Amino acid sequence: MLTLVVFIVVLALVFDFLNGMNDAANSVATVVATGVLPPRLAVLWAAFFNFVAAFGFEVKVAGTVGKGIVHPSVVDPFVVLAALL
Repeated sequence: MLTLVVFIVVLALVFDFLNGMNDAANSVATVVATGVLPPRLAVLWAAFFNFVAAFGFEVKVAGTVGKGIVHPSVVDPFVVLAALL
């Protein structure tokens, strides 16, 4: 069971990394293409504000989105793995 939990955590981290990389690229591309910021500064701003947002919003957004959707008693590692896949 511990191996499954570790696998799920690693899979979630990889998914979040790839998803964040895509989202950051979309926002940076708009700013760079319009000439508002040079590429290096746009990437630095994106990294800084993503880092600050993680501490500013914490898990409040996830708590609001997930409120009442799934009862916590039915969630086990296999359900989490299925949701990630």
